[in-house]
Amino acid sequence: MATPHNARVQPAGEALFAASRQVWLASLGAAVVTREWAQNEAGALFRTLVKEGTAVESRTFRKVGERLEGSFSMANDLWRSARGTVTQSVKQAADTATTLVRETLPARLPKVAIPAIFRAPAPKRTVRTTRKAKPRATARKRAKRATKRG
Repeated sequence: MATPHNARVQPAGEALFAASRQVWLASLGAAVVTREWAQNEAGALFRTLVKEGTAVESRTFRKVGERLEGSFSMANDLWRSARGTVTQSVKQAADTATTLVRETLPARLPKVAIPAIFRAPAPKRTVRTTRKAKPRATARKRAKRATKRG
């Protein structure tokens, strides 16, 4: 496209300078608008954001708490069930062992002598000496002591 002969052509350096100046002026304008916004409107917006954040936090804690409570409840139920199953299994095994012993072993077992090497030594007996009790003070001596103290 041809440029008209009467149009003024600016050198490239002036165009770059003008563009950078416009960017500078736009950033200054943005700073002023931001400052005015912060002074006039930011406080209300900040309070609104804090309020919304508090509400979200509260709902989140409530949901997490409900899930934890459900998990703990389920874990307790499983624990009770497992404990009951183990107790029942042990009881059945003990009953079976008791029945087996009653039916297979004779009512009286023969007496087996344990060799002396495996027996525990008999405890040694110590002889105690008894002391004679001191004679009790007579009523006269007790009265005499009482008058000395009093």
